[in-house]
Amino acid sequence: MSMTNAAEQAFLDLLFLNVDWANIGDAAGLQNSATAGSFYISLHSADPGEAGNQSTNEISYTGYARVAVNRTAGGWTRTVSTIANTALVQFGQCTGGTATATNFGIGTDSTGAGNLLLKGALNASLSISNGIQPQFAAGAMTATVD
Repeated sequence: MSMTNAAEQAFLDLLFLNVDWANIGDAAGLQNSATAGSFYISLHSADPGEAGNQSTNEISYTGYARVAVNRTAGGWTRTVSTIANTALVQFGQCTGGTATATNFGIGTDSTGAGNLLLKGALNASLSISNGIQPQFAAGAMTATVD
């Protein structure tokens, strides 16, 4: 079974843009959140897997913390069935330790083993050491629902 394009779009709009999904249940549909809140972007040293959480294979270095991205059009842009970051997503600069990031995650919690919603592989591994500040340019971090 596969979602239709219309369902994929409505799902992503509800989840990432905090927009109602009309005509699900009743005419009011699935309602947005009163407060949009944020999702948290994490970096991982390997694929966290389908059963993983935000801390599964999460990297660690001095200065690293997950980055909050608002669940609004200021945070995300949807094109058909793909969601992308609207603005620069910039992690803390490494001031100690090293790490190699191969994957990213989009989850619900700023720390701990929160719910990992979407995940993806980086186009290339990123070696992080003293002075490196990982970042995603606007539109560089994408996830597709199909």
